Amino acid sequence: MRRSKFCAPGADPASLSLILCDIDHFKLYNDTYGHQAGDYCLQQVAQTLSSVVNRPMDLVARYGGEEFVILLPETDAIGAVHVAEQICNQVRSLAIPHHRSLQKCVTISAGIATLNPCIESRIAKLILMADQALYQAKEEGRDRFCTYVEQGSLSQFFV
Repeated sequence: MRRSKFCAPGADPASLSLILCDIDHFKLYNDTYGHQAGDYCLQQVAQTLSSVVNRPMDLVARYGGEEFVILLPETDAIGAVHVAEQICNQVRSLAIPHHRSLQKCVTISAGIATLNPCIESRIAKLILMADQALYQAKEEGRDRFCTYVEQGSLSQFFV
């Protein structure tokens, strides 16, 4: 994005958003239903995320274990919240049974972070912000998303 027209002098600034999501209580899912069922669950969630996030420039990738990352170029925080809401709802609507979770079905938690890549060049900061928002979503009960918004030295989380 820094090489694109969006970072040219006088251009409208473009945002880069990242959603970090995690399947809630996935270890319990694997322990209860077995690793083959866990693999199938991962595939179902990945397909669902990809079906919601369908612009050519967007990226959905497995980040490790039961985590996924969604990179949304040219997407502000409001747009990222809309995507996170859709993915949480769509995963929940799969209704994959998970009797050891509070919701009794597979759900995800998500953390959202947004920055202007023309100004902030450290991708590690974007990942850290999304990870902190994901942690907050889990702390607040899972099956939800939180957004990390940095304003000077103030950090706020929104559900």
